[in-house]
Amino acid sequence: MSSTATDVVRLLTVKGETLAVAESLTGGLVAAEITSVPGASKVFRGSVTAYATDLKRDLLGVDATLLAARGAVDPQVAAEMAMGVRKALGTDWGIATTGVAGPDPQDGQAVGTVFVAVDGPFGADSGSAGGGKVEALRLNGDRAEIRRESVRSVLALLLKELAGELTGNERAQDTERNGGF
Repeated sequence: MSSTATDVVRLLTVKGETLAVAESLTGGLVAAEITSVPGASKVFRGSVTAYATDLKRDLLGVDATLLAARGAVDPQVAAEMAMGVRKALGTDWGIATTGVAGPDPQDGQAVGTVFVAVDGPFGADSGSAGGGKVEALRLNGDRAEIRRESVRSVLALLLKELAGELTGNERAQDTERNGGF
């Protein structure tokens, strides 16, 4: 269990919000990291591991034309995966991973090419721009290292968005719950 996953669960709990995960190259590792945190069941609704491209389309609603034109390893695919899992599982937040962990390139993308995305309740009063956020990564290492860093990166991206959305009152409540002043 990572401190990032712990912080994500804590902030979602403070906000009274829920999370769903769509994973490709990480194959369930993001969901495993989140559910390793005690109390995760209060905020984590579930995940879809859509390793196959047709499942990204059929289960997560990723545009078929986009998949045909660009393949599954694409920033817009990551964004649509996050939005799709959020909608399919009825959550406040959705996060997604797609990329190439190796050993071979995929869809014309080099090993280590990864896109992580977050989709949440962004709006005029949230302090965040509308729509989802996508981060492009170029990772080095073996298959396990690329997958591990992808998990870390998507959770860090979500944590950044969650922390940016806390109101002053929620920050005070969170500080008080965690022994601060």
